[in-house]
Amino acid sequence: MEQYKLFDAEYKFVSLIWENEPVNSTRLVRLCLEQLGWKKSTTYTVLRKLCERGILQNEGALVTSLVKREDVQKYESQALIEKAFDGSLPRFLTAFLGERKLSAEEAEELKRIIERAEI
Repeated sequence: MEQYKLFDAEYKFVSLIWENEPVNSTRLVRLCLEQLGWKKSTTYTVLRKLCERGILQNEGALVTSLVKREDVQKYESQALIEKAFDGSLPRFLTAFLGERKLSAEEAEELKRIIERAEI
């Protein structure tokens, strides 16, 4: 599961790929320059490292992801709850919601999610 840990810059980079895949490496370099302000060398360095970690693949100058956005988000959210809230989902939700009020639709959706997750 640790393979899903991405630093902020890596997450932004992989997000570009998720949004544009499959993307050829020439277009990826252009996207990174336009959206991240990265030079070509930076783009290729980060691409190589993420390929080595099994997150991306670059075959025939065509870049694709090997992991889904949802898997990375799941890992990151679980890591946050463990680190900041001692693994307590209720404490996380209390902090997250704060004084915010939920719409009736949001509350119903959360109830359905909880019901599906119950043992």
